[in-house]
Amino acid sequence: MAEIRNYTINFGPQHPAAHGVLRLVLELDGEVIVRADPHIGLLHRGTEKLAETKTWLQTVPYLDRLDYVSMMCNEHAYVMAVEKLLGVEVPLRAQYIRVMMDEVTRILNHLLNIGTHALDIGAMTMVLYTFREREDLMDVYEAVSGARLHAAYYRPGGVYRDLPDRMPQYEVNKFKNAETVRRLNEARQGSLLDFLEDFTNRFPTYVDEYETLLTDNRIWKQRTVGVGVVSPERALQLGFTGPMLRGSGVEWDLRKKQPYEVYDRMEFDVPVGVNGDCYDRYLVRIEEMRQANRIVRQCIDWLRNDSAKGAGPVITDNHKVAPPPREKMKAGMEDLIHHFKLFTEGMHVPPGEAYAAIEHPKGEFGVYAISDGGNKPYRIKLRSPGFPHLAATDELAKGHMIADATAIIGTIDLVLGDTDR
Repeated sequence: MAEIRNYTINFGPQHPAAHGVLRLVLELDGEVIVRADPHIGLLHRGTEKLAETKTWLQTVPYLDRLDYVSMMCNEHAYVMAVEKLLGVEVPLRAQYIRVMMDEVTRILNHLLNIGTHALDIGAMTMVLYTFREREDLMDVYEAVSGARLHAAYYRPGGVYRDLPDRMPQYEVNKFKNAETVRRLNEARQGSLLDFLEDFTNRFPTYVDEYETLLTDNRIWKQRTVGVGVVSPERALQLGFTGPMLRGSGVEWDLRKKQPYEVYDRMEFDVPVGVNGDCYDRYLVRIEEMRQANRIVRQCIDWLRNDSAKGAGPVITDNHKVAPPPREKMKAGMEDLIHHFKLFTEGMHVPPGEAYAAIEHPKGEFGVYAISDGGNKPYRIKLRSPGFPHLAATDELAKGHMIADATAIIGTIDLVLGDTDR
């Protein structure tokens, strides 16, 4: 009798569901996966090495490009590590702005994940809905930082500038007539906070729409229930964090367990799953969006308070770390020197090492920074959330059909930029 050998195929790197450039080498017995071997490094950005040749401030924009759907969250961990080394106090208003933008970013991340995960599995409509809301939040990014994607908005000691008083407006063009533009601009008449408040009022209804499309959809459930099951004990052993860990029923969230910035003042719940399969992880992300919406709302209420509580600076007044205000720089010699030194030479960070971690939309994102007292990092090590999740692909996919590999990659919420670094 002929000897039957297992069949080996490449899944990716240019597969539409390979999220970036992942190459999975699948060993198949018929259509059942016997072994899944993830090959990474095809999107290697060299961020950790580049950081050694750039000043502490010049490294910030590189962090945006790691996980390019959770831009400000990446920056957050980095600036927190630098602040630990510097011993700098961040003004309260800046902390609230950071928390608010982190949660906006969490919603952005989960919208993309749920939309594209459904698309990978064959639910075409979903991505059109989620991108509609992403558009509004991308406008918030643009209004606050000037860039839609790679914001570079956080700075050691605070944020680059205060929230704007007006939102960009749509204009009449050959695609949009005056009536459409008037309707689109209705919520954009006030400040950024007014626009975001309007969004937080609308958003729960949108999440209900997503749930109508997917949550009880029998095809979606057939493709996700019981696929990629991880027990809580195994999830902890594999180093899972974020929705991958909470989907297995472990209530671990750095925002609650090791609060940073002003998360200890926020009221929100941590959703957990029961079965640890793809479906539970989807439900966790849906609920996380609702909770993020709650947090954004609380930040808006605080920031809008014009009394002494909500007002104040958005960056430290230590001019060895942050530049002086522009009008001061134009008028005073000392301030001009500070400005010049800061942007030519960069800040000098005291020798030492620090680790800062945040609850990134995908899990725990940590930055370990070592300084030798110079104006550049001696060494930066990034703890990306996707790396341990991808390492478990073999275990998650074993015994499943080849089509389930797509569902598993989608549920990991993989972005290769931060995995390859």
